[in-house]
Amino acid sequence: MNILMGVGNTLKGDDGIGCWIAKNFKEKNWLSFDCGTAPENFTSVIRKNKPETLVIVDAADMDINEGGLRVVPEEKIENIGISTHNMPLSFLINYLKDMADRIIFIGIQPKIIRDSDEISKELRKSAEHLMEILREERFEEIETL
Repeated sequence: MNILMGVGNTLKGDDGIGCWIAKNFKEKNWLSFDCGTAPENFTSVIRKNKPETLVIVDAADMDINEGGLRVVPEEKIENIGISTHNMPLSFLINYLKDMADRIIFIGIQPKIIRDSDEISKELRKSAEHLMEILREERFEEIETL
């Protein structure tokens, strides 16, 4: 069993892309959670389920084309932009290390971060592509930052 944690602020445009993916990703052998800006509130669910793979998806300013996907290694998480969350994701991932066989952080380059509850078309297209990758567990197709 795998778990998807979608992280972001749904009132800041493309920053809500992780939440949008979590709401729209329904797949057998996956639990999917819209964690909003407080993913730390979901650690008990992860501890209880001990997933084989834990995927965390969030908007991340990585200086790549809008909608671009990257697997962000743990040591680079602190260096990427956009943090509208209560706890730094690097702390969260460090805390979760013993609760999943592997943890994959996937960043999506946003187009627009502003007061809005709309996700840009470019990011929705990237999100659909990412959901295909998740369904088939083809994580190796995503370039590492």
